[in-house]
Amino acid sequence: MPRSNEPAMSDASAKGLIFVVCIAQALVQIGAFFWPALLPSMMPRWGLTNSDAGWITGIFYAAYMVSVPVLVTITDRVDPRAVYLFGVGCTALAHSLFGLVAEGFWSALSLRALAGFGWAGTYMTGLKLLVDVIDKNMMSRAVTGHAASIGISGAISFLCADLLADQFGWAIAFIIAGSSATTAWLLVAACAPKGSLHGRSNAFRWFDFRPVIANRSAMAYAIAYCAHTLEMNALRGWGVTFLGFVAARFQAVDSPLPLSPTAVLTLLGLVGTAASVLGNEASIRMGRRRLIMAAMMSSALCAAGLGFAGPHSYALAVGLLLIYGFIIWLDSASLTAGAAGTADPQRRGATLAVHSTLGYAGGFVGPLIIGWTLDLMGGNSATSWGLAFSIIGICSLLAMGIFVSLQPRELAGEGKAVK
Repeated sequence: MPRSNEPAMSDASAKGLIFVVCIAQALVQIGAFFWPALLPSMMPRWGLTNSDAGWITGIFYAAYMVSVPVLVTITDRVDPRAVYLFGVGCTALAHSLFGLVAEGFWSALSLRALAGFGWAGTYMTGLKLLVDVIDKNMMSRAVTGHAASIGISGAISFLCADLLADQFGWAIAFIIAGSSATTAWLLVAACAPKGSLHGRSNAFRWFDFRPVIANRSAMAYAIAYCAHTLEMNALRGWGVTFLGFVAARFQAVDSPLPLSPTAVLTLLGLVGTAASVLGNEASIRMGRRRLIMAAMMSSALCAAGLGFAGPHSYALAVGLLLIYGFIIWLDSASLTAGAAGTADPQRRGATLAVHSTLGYAGGFVGPLIIGWTLDLMGGNSATSWGLAFSIIGICSLLAMGIFVSLQPRELAGEGKAVK
């Protein structure tokens, strides 16, 4: 939505900007899940424990969490395009250096942290480029389109990592991911217009998050997003490893799998993206609160089912994982659109910063919960995986209780039957 006193962007220009940003986000995101996709082969290569692997996976989200309050909040008073280009540059550098110099736990940890820092300057700032210029009535679907471009690219990331590593080696795979992010930087630098600072009051107090935290509705969506991202990244971070464990129990060494773990995770991402789009459309019709509560309750049940039943059959594990992923992603766009739509327009950047910080706090903790639980239970076993995923489900139930207690608002024109 354009700020007051700023000229409105024409529909054609707005659509062009949306197209450019979505393509750029896809190019940046393509390398995001190379690490979890290659995790089963990298752990023995570098002698990593499950906890080590959980730290390298989770540090991406931890770095995002601590940097996003600064990088997204300043877009309320600084051109989002400049912040976005900075973030994409960090991502390109992180992927490229990972392929060139990473050789063990500490170098991998540092470079995955840099990638998380870069994504903090890319993900929500890209969304901010859009919500600042589009009409309020189109916001929900624009957020969904933005999420879809990232989701599809993230899904393909798993398969790309596997294919590139098989053909050229893991190091070249990461260098190619860095080149893709560099292409995104060039695209936005050439095609996205510079933002206008006209009308931004100097009286605004930077990094004062108290009004955002006092907004019960936006905070309800943010807390639910924390649990959503915790579940999503626990599944994406360990999905390939979990399926590899199940396959090793029942599959003969020389017998090919009908669908490889990385192919399943790619399919998961595509299923999840479709679920996010469908979920947002459903929330417009049935009510955002109702859709989110149903998704959180169902995902908690699926988590326990996947952990305890999945290890007993590869086909069952694949089916349960895809069902679980569909339910996790069902409220993805609904949560972010809810936070953006119920935010104070003059503090939308700060609101998205808090929303994203809480979300990626969950994203950091989720992979660690899995890694720690596996190590505490003595390593890979059906019982340890069942307990690990059950703890993830319990986190979702706790967040749902907080979400209900805060009574978030619906967006304009949504869920008219829901009071």
